Amino acid sequence: MRSPATAGPAPGRHPVSSGARDTPAGGRVRLTDIARQAQVSEATVSRVLNDRSGVSPDTRRAVLTALDVLGFERPDRLRKRGTELVGLVTPELENPVFPLFAQAIESALAQHGATAVLCSRTAGGVSEDQYVEMLLERAVAGIIFVSGRHADSTSSPQRYRDLVDRSLPIVLINGYLPGVDAPFVSCDDRAASRLAVSHLVSLGHRRIGLLSGPERFVPVQRKLAGYREQMRAHGLAELVELSMWFTVEGGHAAATRLLDRGATGLVCASDLMALGAVRAAQAAGLSVPRDVSVVGFDDSPLIPFTNPPLTTVRQPVIDMSNAAVRAMIDEIRGQGLPPAEYLFGPELVVRGSTGVPRAADRG
Repeated sequence: MRSPATAGPAPGRHPVSSGARDTPAGGRVRLTDIARQAQVSEATVSRVLNDRSGVSPDTRRAVLTALDVLGFERPDRLRKRGTELVGLVTPELENPVFPLFAQAIESALAQHGATAVLCSRTAGGVSEDQYVEMLLERAVAGIIFVSGRHADSTSSPQRYRDLVDRSLPIVLINGYLPGVDAPFVSCDDRAASRLAVSHLVSLGHRRIGLLSGPERFVPVQRKLAGYREQMRAHGLAELVELSMWFTVEGGHAAATRLLDRGATGLVCASDLMALGAVRAAQAAGLSVPRDVSVVGFDDSPLIPFTNPPLTTVRQPVIDMSNAAVRAMIDEIRGQGLPPAEYLFGPELVVRGSTGVPRAADRG
């Protein structure tokens, strides 16, 4: 990661600490002077100068503005974070959808004069929390998390609350944790499953299975909910198999079990799992889509060029990335929207991996 350049106090400005200091005019500035200028209590000024939690972003900005008005340089730990560096924490880049997010976010940040500091997690490597500490040391303007620990429903929200309490702007993509006052940007996973099931039903499939990764992840829970809603709406029995991984291998194993249970249509939680499902069908001597139809999720790069080209539910990565960056820039400028989750609709992209089932498999 690249560290931003540091600069000394601007001409005509003087450093300030929590104690009284000389003013440019030779007088003294006390906590009471800063408090009076910011229209807050001295205790609040002290908390801000010592970078403690428990102060609202608006109040913190008022105190820092008071320092500027009184002609004093902010303490080092409170220097205004430049907008040129924004942390971007992603999972491993082996799944092609994550490099797509990274590229889209980096491009959108560049349009605002900002640079992404990419931190990619790997199994057994640097953890998300460790990356956050490294980013804080480099005084980034904010952090965007893609499918981070906020996507795990068993994870504690406190790590993100701590960042919010520090007045560090954060934006979280694809995952939701209640109690975190920050913008969330997500694909509508319920709608994604409903689109996939409806497509297979329209082709005549009745034994439709869902394969996914662990249920503790919020996107998985939502995909399951959408799948079950749509299956019930059509009076169809549920066929669900979960894997430990969202990988080709995980998709192969889960699809093998679903095929053994008689599924003719497979709804997959990722394109990689869908490729594993195609392999499982071929290993069982079945043809895609003549014997088995497969639907992926993401519409990752190169997916249109698989054999057969994969029908998938497209995640609107570009729109989601642009929205996340806009939210981040607005948060940095103190103009952020109220904390909420913003859902983006997916799109069904029909290609060659789905088709009408054989007559014997209908009904």
